[in-house]
Amino acid sequence: MGLRHRADETHGNFDGTTAVVCVNRCPPHPDREQLPDLPAALSRGADRPRATEERRQPAKGHLLTMSYLLRVLLPDVPGSLGQLAEALGLVEGNIQSVDVVSTFPDGTAMDDNVVSLPPTLLPDSLISAAEQVDGVQVDSIRPFSGTVDRRGQIEMLALVARHRRNINRAMTELVTVLPRTMTSGWGVVVDTEPRLNRIAASQAAPEDDGSNPQATIGTARVLDPDRDTWIPDSWALLDSALAATPIRGTSLALVVGRPGGPDFLASEVEHLGHLGDIIGSILK
Repeated sequence: MGLRHRADETHGNFDGTTAVVCVNRCPPHPDREQLPDLPAALSRGADRPRATEERRQPAKGHLLTMSYLLRVLLPDVPGSLGQLAEALGLVEGNIQSVDVVSTFPDGTAMDDNVVSLPPTLLPDSLISAAEQVDGVQVDSIRPFSGTVDRRGQIEMLALVARHRRNINRAMTELVTVLPRTMTSGWGVVVDTEPRLNRIAASQAAPEDDGSNPQATIGTARVLDPDRDTWIPDSWALLDSALAATPIRGTSLALVVGRPGGPDFLASEVEHLGHLGDIIGSILK
């Protein structure tokens, strides 16, 4: 699995603000500044970090925290997550939620971790801390509001069902919740017939440039601006990773974007496709 390297970038948060953050890092470099040795308590048998009074209490002067979505590749064995949590705790990082994005035949797993950090500390400290843990590689880190909420998709689908007679309202409810549940930066629903036309968009979605190209989204897949030349330029800003799925039984399609990445994994695209099938059935 290749990990792309990209310099630090500025891109949008879910609330429409901007932040500078390191994204899509390459595997650890031998010249990267090393942290102090981790304590002996960080052992492979530690499935969960031990909560201490020091970690429960915020540091003096740190009344607010910044949240980041830290995507890591780590060994899929007991104790790995505990080691990661302990390492992040040493730099005042606190894991708020964890979502297993995918598991792989080589015995590794890709996890999305929402981690809070005092605003006086740089997110690069989370990268350095995580990669001190044996077998952990940081895939990407970016600003993130709230927590990964896959269960929120149930409420989202309920809202779509409630407003299914009003397509615009139903699709607005969909894209309002979807970015948080898919760990994406934004979502839009478009009608592909006869030409591309925007139906609904989340708050952080790129502005509609008024173009109406012919578009084909016949199956859930990753979108590539070099191949899918109909993609509006605004969607690909900040090297956004893009994925889309048709909403079954309609001419509608759902598109999600991640400014700065990371790329959508096959398991995430498959999940997006299932959502398209379910939503299509609701709208019927």
